[in-house]
Amino acid sequence: MKQVNAKASIRRLCPNLYREDGLETVLEVPIPEEMFASMGSNVALRWQNMLTWMKAQTPDKLASPIFAKRLSELRFLLYLVGSPLIPLQVQLGHSIHRPVRDSSIEASTAKYIVQQYIAATGGPPALNALQSMCVMGQIKINASEFHQTSDNREVKKSSEEIAAFLLLQKDPDLWCLEMLASGCKVCSGSNGKVSWRHSSNQQSPASKGPPRPLRRFLQGLDPRATANLFLGAACIGEKIINGDDCFILKVETSPAIREAQSGSNYEIIHHTIWGYFSQRSGLLVQFEDSRLIGMRTKDLDDIFWETSLESVIEDYRYVDGVNIAHGGKTRTTVLRYGEQSANHKREMEERWKIDEVDFNIWGLSMDCFLPPSAEHRS
Repeated sequence: MKQVNAKASIRRLCPNLYREDGLETVLEVPIPEEMFASMGSNVALRWQNMLTWMKAQTPDKLASPIFAKRLSELRFLLYLVGSPLIPLQVQLGHSIHRPVRDSSIEASTAKYIVQQYIAATGGPPALNALQSMCVMGQIKINASEFHQTSDNREVKKSSEEIAAFLLLQKDPDLWCLEMLASGCKVCSGSNGKVSWRHSSNQQSPASKGPPRPLRRFLQGLDPRATANLFLGAACIGEKIINGDDCFILKVETSPAIREAQSGSNYEIIHHTIWGYFSQRSGLLVQFEDSRLIGMRTKDLDDIFWETSLESVIEDYRYVDGVNIAHGGKTRTTVLRYGEQSANHKREMEERWKIDEVDFNIWGLSMDCFLPPSAEHRS
């Protein structure tokens, strides 16, 4: 794989802790050096502490209130901030081209901007040649507690979590993400027919839904998916982002798509996406989306969750002729209201960095994208 830095910032191999001459084990998910360094005063102690921690995750320990609360918080952060989904089917397998004729001025302008973005990220030949992708990276998440919306609270630095992730994708819409933080491993993916997510510490079956793309692809990681998403957008104006003049493209999720993506106990009321494309470079420099979900409780009360995510996309570099963003920051705001209670708000911030990325990976079969239950049956 293509390494971003000469000095490795993640560990991929675990030594044999029982035999000095034993072969090293390839870790399913790489471990950031910063996370590994916090586990002990020397390398041998760190591996022993990690092994002890993993052995301690027995069903009775997982069921203890303190442990369960900690894991619930980690799952919340990794699901909502680390691996959010977009409730919109992006046609990844289609050619990045759509006719301009019979379109409004706003839609025609958006298509022109997207064509400039395609050129800035490598051009149609390079993007259409991509059949699969493998990415290793790491994130840091800071979060506040839920508080009333009238309070102004800064995101706490003391609650920082460090996580590593491994991401696989195969054209057109097969993908799998594994993310690890403090021993809590979260898996999510799509096999083209259903999307799913599950935690290694979760006793219940994996939650499933309609196939949806991972939001992380649209943060400068998959230019073709981003182009296909915004080909159906409208240009609604301009804005200066970090001193850069940008065009604003807007995508509204249609009622039919919202209905198809809703579940038996929740409804997607609205979902809007904005992309900010630099007039100077043609690249996507900021990506935003906002969604409102209504849920019905057992007591027939309505609870509403409004989630807004704003991603600043940075550090574009070429990999095999494709211009990929290797870092950035996402700020997430969650509002909860209804159920005859005061409005509550929570703010989270994620900084991510890509360590390695490679394209057109040989040997990626359907087994790599199976939901956990199907994987166990096989």
